Amino acid sequence: MHTYSQFKVFTFLVPILALLSSCKNEFKSNDYVAYFGGEIVNPNSSYVLFCKDNEVIDSIKLDKNNRFFVQFDSLAPGLYTFKHEPEYQYVYFDKNDSLMVRVNTRDFDNSLIFCGRGDQKNNFLIEQYLKTEKDKNAIFGAFDKDIDEFTKTVDSSYQLATTFYNTKKQELNWSDEFDVYAKAALDFPYYSRRELYPTIHKMRTGNDVFEKIPQNYYDFRKKVDCNNAALSDFSPFVMYLSHMLNNMGAINYHNHYTEVDLALKTNINKMNIADTLIKNEKVKNTILNNIAFTYLLEDQNMVNNQTFLATYHKISTDKSQKNEITKIGNAIQLLKKSKVLPNVVLLDTNGKEVHSSSFTNKKTVIFFWTANAVSHFEAVHKKVLDFQKKHPDYQFVGINLNDTQAEWKGIMSKYKFKGITELRCADFEDLKSKWVITKIHRTIILDDKGLIKNAFTNIFELNFEDELR
Repeated sequence: MHTYSQFKVFTFLVPILALLSSCKNEFKSNDYVAYFGGEIVNPNSSYVLFCKDNEVIDSIKLDKNNRFFVQFDSLAPGLYTFKHEPEYQYVYFDKNDSLMVRVNTRDFDNSLIFCGRGDQKNNFLIEQYLKTEKDKNAIFGAFDKDIDEFTKTVDSSYQLATTFYNTKKQELNWSDEFDVYAKAALDFPYYSRRELYPTIHKMRTGNDVFEKIPQNYYDFRKKVDCNNAALSDFSPFVMYLSHMLNNMGAINYHNHYTEVDLALKTNINKMNIADTLIKNEKVKNTILNNIAFTYLLEDQNMVNNQTFLATYHKISTDKSQKNEITKIGNAIQLLKKSKVLPNVVLLDTNGKEVHSSSFTNKKTVIFFWTANAVSHFEAVHKKVLDFQKKHPDYQFVGINLNDTQAEWKGIMSKYKFKGITELRCADFEDLKSKWVITKIHRTIILDDKGLIKNAFTNIFELNFEDELR
């Protein structure tokens, strides 16, 4: 599958791997020296972040050939992540591993391959991930089937994945510490599918099967250690716990609550269940943050947000100033209707600064795009051109989020979007924190004084045009 990529990686890595090989005899049994490096093809920025537990350990600069390399004098064995925004992937280090990676941002996960000491187990993780993604697409239709057919399909897929896992485990003879992640990468996507079945089945078919679920359907939950701190930042584990809590915390009193109030009560219920079920603080805080992050970006009822956050702060023990949920909660408060949109610095095609506070002379629609999502880029501009004809009293501002100035100008030169003001984000982290931008589909509407009309809408929503009237 990776033959061509492997050849290209090999030609790049030979000099560095030779260096690593010449050093391997110098390692002492009690040191933890490790190396990490590689090449980023079509980079989005000039650096790679190396992280542990969502904390940045090192920011590694790319050289003129888009390559990076770092030596860690002491690196504890375990699971890490490397990030090249907006993408990331996991990397596992055993003692004295020396890992190199090559990845193309145009197809991040599919192009990624490891080489060096410790490469085989890391290539297993990425291959297992890709198999899971492929299976997810292949068996999606099974959610339409009755529960027996669905179970048969996902169980068959799980058995094939288990065979692959067992073969690799025997072949590579990896450590028990690494097996925690290898087994989690196998099990939790399968568990998640079973958790998701009742909800997706009802969504796709209209049939409510919650009452028809066999008594032993959720027996796999007995195998799950909800307090496994080693997995607290491993996506398959966190996603599974979130799906499980969605099921356990669902409140179906549609006749008594509005949809907004139902969402509030359901998410508070999920947090209370997590508080009861999960005793490990690290895992609990991760799951609470996941619940809060999702809820706060979906429900923009400010009164409900305050009620939700009061419960969150009561249960969560994450009191650090770096707490992202606190930051999001505070930022959302500044995005209320009739407030001034917090100012951010943008750039025009000449590199000149444009302040968002200048959008005051006309009613404004702000939308976002990136070259990494070409289909969205074209679709959103098509929508805007249509709305522009119907609502000439609005100015439409397209903001490119994370491409370089040269890439952005290159893309814009290929298209003609007459009448749309095109700008580029100068500092994505600043924009993200002030405007709470986590989804590319997000749209912001301002009135003619630059005051917020709706900071949390979506130009693709069916009733979006009503917001412009």
